[in-house]
Amino acid sequence: MFDLDRWREIFQSISKNKLRSALSGFTVAFAILLFTLLFGIGNGLQNTFKNEFAKDAINSIYIWTNTTTKAYKGHQIGRRIQFKNEDFKFLKEKYSDKIQMISPRLQRTAKVVYKTEEDSYTIRGVYPKYDLLESAEVTEGRFLNIRDINEKAKVVVIGRMVEKDLFGQISAYGKQLNIGGIIYKIIGVFSDPGGDSDERYIYIPFTTMQQIYGNNDYVDEFGMTYNPEMSIDEALAFSNKMHRELKKKHEVSPNDQRGIGINNYASGNKEVSSMMVGLSILILIIGFGTLIAGVVGISNIMVYIVKERTKELGIRKAIGATPKSIVSMIMLEAILITAISGYFGLMLGVGILELVGPSLEKYFILNPGVSTPVVVGATITLILAGMIAGYLPAKKAAQIKPIVALRAD
Repeated sequence: MFDLDRWREIFQSISKNKLRSALSGFTVAFAILLFTLLFGIGNGLQNTFKNEFAKDAINSIYIWTNTTTKAYKGHQIGRRIQFKNEDFKFLKEKYSDKIQMISPRLQRTAKVVYKTEEDSYTIRGVYPKYDLLESAEVTEGRFLNIRDINEKAKVVVIGRMVEKDLFGQISAYGKQLNIGGIIYKIIGVFSDPGGDSDERYIYIPFTTMQQIYGNNDYVDEFGMTYNPEMSIDEALAFSNKMHRELKKKHEVSPNDQRGIGINNYASGNKEVSSMMVGLSILILIIGFGTLIAGVVGISNIMVYIVKERTKELGIRKAIGATPKSIVSMIMLEAILITAISGYFGLMLGVGILELVGPSLEKYFILNPGVSTPVVVGATITLILAGMIAGYLPAKKAAQIKPIVALRAD
């Protein structure tokens, strides 16, 4: 139970030995401070990687065309490759078991007008579910559906920043926009984790854009997501095979890296995952190294403290103190100093991270921070170290006969 006299003795001991207590506390606080800062910065780097990949679905694949750089099968260098609707059908049918969703895309820049407000924005013609590919979230209304595609409807879904630019504080949902001289109805507004730039896009049905901007069956590029049940290696093998098939279909040299381009996020995910694992291991090594240094420091101080108090312990035994009470008093003192110092080091570390966090973004460290359970666990580790370090010499000192202890220098 709570023993007021014992705690009064502990606080008296601490107040009479301020330097000793301060050194013990500083060792613990400094170890926890370094531990917090290291893990906070490490988490900030991981947040940067995660934020970059949050702009699009992590299982995304993009395919686009360009001009060829190698002559092949009678074709000259510099031939422009053009995707068409038949390529869309080819990919859907051939890889239906590998593709989760797929959308062709057209992209143009056009002047957009609402009443007296106007600006230029990127217009994208896409299929339903393209919002999932971009990790966009419809905040009002809905995204495009298959009926819009079939009817070639003149409807649009606009980004949050387009709404802010043209409509100010009022809702854009249900209003009409003039895009390149054609009136469209706004059926939805979306936000995007990619930030303001990704929220300045306007999406319209692919078939509508294909008819208005060319009246042909051209496709600029394809965006798709692969089956999430596929492993990274399977996803990479799938995209490589698809790349080869498209090159073969359009008679592009297998060695031409420019004619048809492809970007599979699985490749980046694999590299980033390896990098994050390596970073986590490095942080753990450094962090635990810091803790070990703290453990050694607190252990040495506790050994010194017990040795210094040998005469005091002898007097306590001479006036009737039991070995158990002596050991528990030293242990409680060690726990109290370690716990308070550890909490101070934790709060100081968290405060420093919050203070300098915004300025670290230019060094690619985003929202540095550390989870409380991790640092509490580190503090408990130091407390246990202090207990063990204090227990062994305290137990030995408590077993010394009072007369021997009183003779100690």
